[in-house]
Amino acid sequence: MNEFSHTQPEKAIIVGCQLSFVSDEQFRYSMEELVSLIKTAKGQSIASVTQKRDRLHPATCIGKGKLEELKALTEEYEPDAVIFNGELSPSQIRNLQRELDVKVIDRTQLILDIFAQRAQTREGKLQVELAQLDYLLPRLSGQGIHLSRQGGGIGTRGPGETQLETDRRYINRRMVEIKQQLQTVISHRERYRERRKRNKAFQIALVGYTNAGKSTLFNRLTEADSFEENLLFATLDPMTRKIKLPSGYQALLTDTVGFIQDLPTTLVAAFRSTLEEAKEADFILHVVDTSSEDSINHEKTVFGLLNELEASRIPRLTIYNKKDEMLPDFTPNTADPYLIMSALNPGDISALREKIEERVIQEMVPYSLELPPDQGRMISQLKQDTIVQTFFFNEDKGIYEISGYAQENDAKISAQNTADKDEW
Repeated sequence: MNEFSHTQPEKAIIVGCQLSFVSDEQFRYSMEELVSLIKTAKGQSIASVTQKRDRLHPATCIGKGKLEELKALTEEYEPDAVIFNGELSPSQIRNLQRELDVKVIDRTQLILDIFAQRAQTREGKLQVELAQLDYLLPRLSGQGIHLSRQGGGIGTRGPGETQLETDRRYINRRMVEIKQQLQTVISHRERYRERRKRNKAFQIALVGYTNAGKSTLFNRLTEADSFEENLLFATLDPMTRKIKLPSGYQALLTDTVGFIQDLPTTLVAAFRSTLEEAKEADFILHVVDTSSEDSINHEKTVFGLLNELEASRIPRLTIYNKKDEMLPDFTPNTADPYLIMSALNPGDISALREKIEERVIQEMVPYSLELPPDQGRMISQLKQDTIVQTFFFNEDKGIYEISGYAQENDAKISAQNTADKDEW
């Protein structure tokens, strides 16, 4: 997928329609988030139009009076795009573009555009293209879009700027091809998961609302180099690295794509195999931004998606991040164990490692072994693959007495326990 670079940010007028069941505060946060999304897409919000309605206007989303106001603003500011804070139907997009004579895109297309910029791996790029084509298919006639038209900027990155003389038949054929390619990638990911399970690797997933600080936390815990920036969806492709706990035990930590309110269903479906890293985890670290005024809704969004992924019953630790920027009236809003910290504070990172180890122990079973000195390889594996709590050489018996915690049904521990009973 190509990207078009612009020396100047694209100018956009944002439009929001507040329905009766949405509170003023929730609507304000949503509009502020739309501004942040536009910034992430390398654009700039220059004006906004809002309206309260009982229901969306079927033809233009907003009412006739507001449409005239918006029309006057587009003539005055000459924006590159008008961006609506919601998903528009094909006919609404067609009608709005005819009235305004300017590019009209909705929140879904904006998020898809950001994902097109952020995807780095082959799987990520294929998933984004599939979601974009799925979104575009019913809108070919609605937007007057022809994929043969070269374009650039917000809402046009991805397959729409590279294909010539594209029609529905081509898109359907391309979607089938992508699904076949993705199936191969997904099968590989599933085999990798199965191998990790066979190797008894304890798997931890980092989840949270976009821009909560997951990648920064991931880098500090694993000494990795995952991309971190104060932008929405700074990380798109999942990354897995080893994390070393205070006892020396090594677990696997996966950084996942950030969640967001009203995440397009096409993206949830396309990225299901990626999001299922959370579903397959033994333990979840839920990162929450304490500097956000909308943190409660952010938590609800994450819980909703975890429910959808059937991952809500996996043990969790809530990490209230960015304590150095925490709002004065912030209060924890979770029934899960939690820790208030800053990912930039080394002392807090050490405390988090200890907290993670405490929680990991709760998910394990205790063991006690006696090993002769010639079992050096087994002793080394115990230090790496289990949490060793006592390690003592009994000179009278000439053996090592080791106890600690291991994952349930660990074959190596079970076999050694049996051998101990037979030998001793």
